[in-house]
Amino acid sequence: MIRKLRAKLIAISMLSLLAVLVVVMGAVNGINYHEIIAEADGILSILREHGGTFPQRTGDNKPGGKPRDRFIPPELPYESRYFSVFLAPDGTVMEVDTGKIAAVDQETAVQLASRIWEEGNSKGFVGDYRYVRSQEEEGDRIIFLDCRKSLSTFRTFLWASCAISLLGFLAVLGMILGFSRRIVQPVLESYEKQKRFITDAGHEIKTPVTIIDADAEVLAMDLGENEWLRDIQVQTKRLAALTRDLVFLSRMEEDRPQLEKIAFPFSDLVSETAQSFQGLAKAQDKTVQLSIQPMITLVGEEKSLRQLVSILMDNALKYSKEEGWIRLSLERQRKTVFLTVENSTDAPLPQRLEDLFERFYRGDSSRNSQTGGYGLGLSIAKAIVETHGGRIGASRDGADHLRIQVQLPAGPSEREERQQEE
Repeated sequence: MIRKLRAKLIAISMLSLLAVLVVVMGAVNGINYHEIIAEADGILSILREHGGTFPQRTGDNKPGGKPRDRFIPPELPYESRYFSVFLAPDGTVMEVDTGKIAAVDQETAVQLASRIWEEGNSKGFVGDYRYVRSQEEEGDRIIFLDCRKSLSTFRTFLWASCAISLLGFLAVLGMILGFSRRIVQPVLESYEKQKRFITDAGHEIKTPVTIIDADAEVLAMDLGENEWLRDIQVQTKRLAALTRDLVFLSRMEEDRPQLEKIAFPFSDLVSETAQSFQGLAKAQDKTVQLSIQPMITLVGEEKSLRQLVSILMDNALKYSKEEGWIRLSLERQRKTVFLTVENSTDAPLPQRLEDLFERFYRGDSSRNSQTGGYGLGLSIAKAIVETHGGRIGASRDGADHLRIQVQLPAGPSEREERQQEE
């Protein structure tokens, strides 16, 4: 339990940190990339408006032409590397201008322009070149801007930020792994004290309960049967059963309970245990239907697994409605054994069916007082299942149909055993 608590603490902390890092790094790099595209599109817009070149400078060293040309930085035409290709409406190359770039020859420029003309895109990236397609009277001019420097800086920053984030993530993981022990230590000590108290108190209570029960029997022999002595005996038996269940539950929830696990025919165990409830069900006008796949083998502690089946059948029988039904099915699918117990019920079910497996859960106090339940049965069943490396869950099919399913790792089949022997 404490290990699971610590694992959940670490998982939640690291997932939260990972989410924050992803959002922050995604936002920073996304803004950086957006600025690169915006800057490139701004330059391409100027080139498109002037036929694939920058406007000429005037005498006062400001670009002439349109009013916004006056705001063009004077060094921009010398810093930018660009080229353009003019194509006729049928795709024929009419003009190639590669005078402002040394890394691209005319043949490469024509290949890139022809590719874009066939795809029909108006703007985008081809390699490290940002391009825009400008429609003119005699055809289309495709203008390319070299963004290698900006994209190289962006990629360097992206990889550096990812590497730093990864190192930070690992550093925080190391610190959380160290500090989580201290964080859960008070919980661990409290949990250990609780288990020790339950175990010690259970053993201490057994003696006086046994003495009270024995004294009641002696009084019954001396005084004869009467209502008060009978009530004392009933309550001492209930108290003894409650104590036994609490001690068993505490033992099963230990980190490493000592269980002697062996391979045994689980189908036979389920069949024998379920059949023992047929008489009780018939006395209550309830029907029990069994569907058990034969020859299923399981590796586990036979005694606790028999108790598991008894708990599920007893729970279904107690809380099924009058003249109701109980269905038990057992089947193997690949490496998993599925044990399912269903029953019709008119008892109120919690909104979260996981609450059924909590200690002392009592959905219907009046019914529990009649059946003698303490709300420990399903919590014991859950502890047994988890000790055997399985899972247990509840589901409903309508308001009056409860299904509890157990998944356990299957043992070797007969065919696998024969192959191992051979």
